[in-house]
Amino acid sequence: MNYSITDLSNLIDHTNLHPDATAQDIQLLCQQANQYHFKMVAINQSQTALCAKLLNTSKVHVGAAISFPLGQTTLASKLFDTQDAIANGADEIDYVVNLTAVKNQQWSLVADEMQKIVFLCRQNNVISKVIFENCYLTTNEIIKLAEIAKEIKPDFIKTSTGFGPSGATIEDVKLMKKTVGNSVAVKAAGGIRNANDFLAMLAAGATRIGTSAGIAIITELTQRLTAQNTTTISITPTKK
Repeated sequence: MNYSITDLSNLIDHTNLHPDATAQDIQLLCQQANQYHFKMVAINQSQTALCAKLLNTSKVHVGAAISFPLGQTTLASKLFDTQDAIANGADEIDYVVNLTAVKNQQWSLVADEMQKIVFLCRQNNVISKVIFENCYLTTNEIIKLAEIAKEIKPDFIKTSTGFGPSGATIEDVKLMKKTVGNSVAVKAAGGIRNANDFLAMLAAGATRIGTSAGIAIITELTQRLTAQNTTTISITPTKK
């Protein structure tokens, strides 16, 4: 499939989740996202209202991170924070699963959490993303989470927060996509900092990329197209 630079930019969630991000940092993030036609700004929940105000006339979405980065808050807390983020202007929600429940194989708790958060997002016409944090999970746990997601159908399942000991891998993206098929999209995030990694994640099956290096990636891809005297980049899916 062929992608223009704008097409590729629109697959990027432009990210600043640093705990010490200032209002000026967030303002710059929003300006950059608008300038480069990124899909979303990924920010901590407390920054939601500011981003919604800054991007009020833009096509860029506001994505609030919920129970981030550990996922270790109660369902009631996650639901409250999700509703609060939506009320403050979020139109995308990225929440972290309860990893302790996953490790305890409390799959009904995991499914109930996913069902209720996704339903709340769906009621408000908000995109939902479920963060697995694969660096802490076994292959079987990733598959089980993806199977639950295939039934509940959030908009995306996501590889990582970017705060764990490792981020997205090609193998994990392929595994997640193979398990959910076309029922749920896959977002890759964590450690994606150059054009080759970005394109490899798309080829593996991701259709959204979370990164703080979006400008560098798009700049590198633009330079490639200029050097090749072409306007599109072809991405061929890798074998599963």
